[in-house]
Amino acid sequence: MPFRKIKPPTYIVTNEYTDVFQEIVNTYGVPTYKEINPAYFACVTFPFLFGIMFGDIGHGSVLLLTGIILCLFNNLLASKYPDLQSILRCRYLILMMGIFALYSGLIYNDMMSIPLNIFDSCYDSKSGRHLGDKDCYYPFGLDPIWSLSKNELTFQNSLKMKLSVILGVL
Repeated sequence: MPFRKIKPPTYIVTNEYTDVFQEIVNTYGVPTYKEINPAYFACVTFPFLFGIMFGDIGHGSVLLLTGIILCLFNNLLASKYPDLQSILRCRYLILMMGIFALYSGLIYNDMMSIPLNIFDSCYDSKSGRHLGDKDCYYPFGLDPIWSLSKNELTFQNSLKMKLSVILGVL
């Protein structure tokens, strides 16, 4: 009988933060012995890409608040409501997704599909004309005047698609 090589088992050490990301990676395949564990990369990239896709201030705020409550009151919720155990395992994932979705929502200037005028725009909201200051720029995110333009959806979708492609290539 020929000798077959037996692969050694894979033992992956996780903690409360990396456990749920390891489960996500394990659904696609368990890394073998001496392979790099992609779960460590997923700890940052998965919530970040979620935020890029679902960037909204309102959506991100709800996720962030839920994540904060789950993280702060973990022991109390686990003892009072044992059925919440599976959700409590995901508390750090929910928190990180909320942070990145809120940040991306600020960049997209989008709160429940309504643009916010956090900083003063350089354009007149009635006519859409530039107010005249050549050095004027919107300091963070997308200028809310785009919501009044005819090509708003085309521009925003193009921006998000280009951003996704650039991040995907990186």
